[in-house]
Amino acid sequence: MGRAFEFRKERKMKRWGHMARVFTKLGKEITIAVKQGGADVTGNPRLRALMAEARSESMPKENVERAIKKATDKSVGDFKELVYEGYGPFGIAYLVETATDNNTRTVANVRSYFTKCGGTLGTSGSVSFMFDHKCVFRIGEPEGFDIESLELELIDYGAEEVFEEIEVDEDDNETKDVVIYGAYESYGALQKYLEENGYELKSGGFERIPNVELKEVTAEQRATLEKLIDLLEEDEDVTHVYTTMQPE
Repeated sequence: MGRAFEFRKERKMKRWGHMARVFTKLGKEITIAVKQGGADVTGNPRLRALMAEARSESMPKENVERAIKKATDKSVGDFKELVYEGYGPFGIAYLVETATDNNTRTVANVRSYFTKCGGTLGTSGSVSFMFDHKCVFRIGEPEGFDIESLELELIDYGAEEVFEEIEVDEDDNETKDVVIYGAYESYGALQKYLEENGYELKSGGFERIPNVELKEVTAEQRATLEKLIDLLEEDEDVTHVYTTMQPE
């Protein structure tokens, strides 16, 4: 397994503990996708992937409809996707993705979180070079599925890492999905292949994967660093938080 697998496992355990927050952030992404590519899912591949993710995460239908309606509501300001970079304590780099209709509010909030935890908000480019921007898809695993064959097939479409992801719910029911990582610019080609070949697309989007050696931290240091992550993730304008901290 590669770095994307380990990094995803760490982030996933944290993310799925806050479903209401996930719905809010997913709603913003749907609104942005509609503003950029229109409300017709046929001609908007990003919206198709987000709609699939909304279904797989049991996001209420009214939440989805509200997010789409927001994109055409002239009284609602445009959301802009902005990235903030900085350092938390102990030399750990943070990259924070946001979707905001008020940049002044968002940067003030993000700066305050860094300051509160002993970190500093940096300038554009100060840590982004430490992360590779990748596209990522999650598909349902068909019966009799051969992951090696799919990986060989997808290499021609830009896939770089393919692995199985197993989830167990509260009733001990097991769900097997396949996660595919590829180059940022391969998003369209990979999505087209998966859709045209009948795979069950559960989500599609982008993630940042550290390309530097991840830093080991003590349990005490991790608690401080995770406090900063929690503050950032609790902000409604923040969509994703990435760090160069070694997964636990």
